Amino acid sequence: MLLMSLLTLFISTLIMILASLLAKKTISDREKNSPYECGFDPKGSSRLPFSLRFFLIAVIFLIFDVEITLLLPIASVMNLSNPFPWLLTIFFFLIMLLVGLYYEWYQGALEWSK
Repeated sequence: MLLMSLLTLFISTLIMILASLLAKKTISDREKNSPYECGFDPKGSSRLPFSLRFFLIAVIFLIFDVEITLLLPIASVMNLSNPFPWLLTIFFFLIMLLVGLYYEWYQGALEWSK
């Protein structure tokens, strides 16, 4: 088992080294590395700033979206076994999320305009 693991590690490392050596582009062109604007140099920055508040709201939405995907399968599992441990797990999970949401609200992260 150890021999097979070492052999797999050696082969994968060898393939990664060969791929990095063969895939290197030696010619670096300034126009190819610049953002595309019909062949002209950009007048301003190519990166647009984004709202940090919007990012925070998006992360909070993602957390609650993942929470729903974790809680939905529990409803079907509860019928197959003892529901008390599952209810305790759901309760603890929801309490943790609500405490986190309250903390974000308290810190003012959910206020869109300031």
